[in-house]
Amino acid sequence: MDVLQDLFASLKRAQTRLAPENAAAKNKALSAAAAAIDRDRAAILAANARDVEKARSGGMKESLIDRLFLDNQRINGIIEGIETVIRQEDPIGKLRAGWTLPNGLFVEQISVPMGVAAIIYESRPNVTADCAALAYKAGCSILLRGSSSALESNKALVASIKSGLADGGGIADAVALADSGNRDEIDEILTARGWIDVVLPRGGKDLIRRVVQNARIPVIETGEGNCHIYVEPSADMDKAVEIIANAKLQKPGVCNAVETLLIHRDALAALMPPLAVRLAGKAELRCDAESKAAVGTAAECGIVLKDAAEEDWETEFLDYILAVKTVDSCGEAIAHINRYGTRHSEAILTNDLQSAEQFRMGVDAACVYVNASTRFTDGSVFGFGAELGISTQKFHTRGPMGLEALTTIKYLVSGSGQVRE
Repeated sequence: MDVLQDLFASLKRAQTRLAPENAAAKNKALSAAAAAIDRDRAAILAANARDVEKARSGGMKESLIDRLFLDNQRINGIIEGIETVIRQEDPIGKLRAGWTLPNGLFVEQISVPMGVAAIIYESRPNVTADCAALAYKAGCSILLRGSSSALESNKALVASIKSGLADGGGIADAVALADSGNRDEIDEILTARGWIDVVLPRGGKDLIRRVVQNARIPVIETGEGNCHIYVEPSADMDKAVEIIANAKLQKPGVCNAVETLLIHRDALAALMPPLAVRLAGKAELRCDAESKAAVGTAAECGIVLKDAAEEDWETEFLDYILAVKTVDSCGEAIAHINRYGTRHSEAILTNDLQSAEQFRMGVDAACVYVNASTRFTDGSVFGFGAELGISTQKFHTRGPMGLEALTTIKYLVSGSGQVRE
């Protein structure tokens, strides 16, 4: 694909120009980009409306349309995210460590840009602006490859970002969009050795699997979110009901929504009836026999109850569906999570400090919560302004990824004539 090859070359040239830019210059360019998005919001919203109309007419479920949808409030959130990135300390050139060797050599370890990044993602147009801002501040150029469902939105956003970067004296070519809509371009990106330094997949398990299995360039793997909440008898049940409702209902189509509820057998009677009433008309419960029976007369509220199947424990529903399983202990809950979870975000609701610590230490996940909703796993909530995604791998970076995820290290060694014998 000649068009992509041209983009690869342009991004590499732009990155060599961007890498030595100081924080003030990068912040000025990003501020102008935020202003351009504000200026062009009518055009961006019109483009997004076309995407939403096409998605809805094509039968996309509403929970996923919500991920695609933009309004003025969400545009404001995009702008606020960029402004937060601007306020953050520039990681480039940061001294991580320094020491003197016995022979007198002075070694410094500093942060430098990763280089040229690519992100392949689905639906959410806010990812376009988030990743562009983070990459630019980290001194990286970036190739954005969104899904066809958000193509019009992404084109409008990237046009505004590039215009704003230019207005702010920045390097507009450091941001590019692969906009053909052709699925073959993904494979072209994944094999762009020598051009792309790192690729990040952000989306469902099929996309992530495709990237991981076919990439010939380094991958920072984000993961699907089969997230769990485990409830113990000591938990405050009123708070538990609201935490579970928030984690399931607020945005069911995102990776940090809860998909499976694990309940200690001794907590069933106190939790299931009020939870059924809270979720009635809003979500479907797929229960094992004991949790289903524990709903009791609360089933009269109209809650949809179905029998859980084995595949429900491993499913990221991204919908108004919650699987429910009974367990005998914190240890059993941990074992279930470590078997079926995706190492993303897991929570325990308890007032037992020993159980809380056992859960925190035993669960293998990027983020582990005690008495809080899993919905907080988010770069903006963690103070990053924006995020590249949620990494579920165990090296270099894990959890919500901000500026540091797009940096690597360089060793600077100063001597006074030393030679090695």
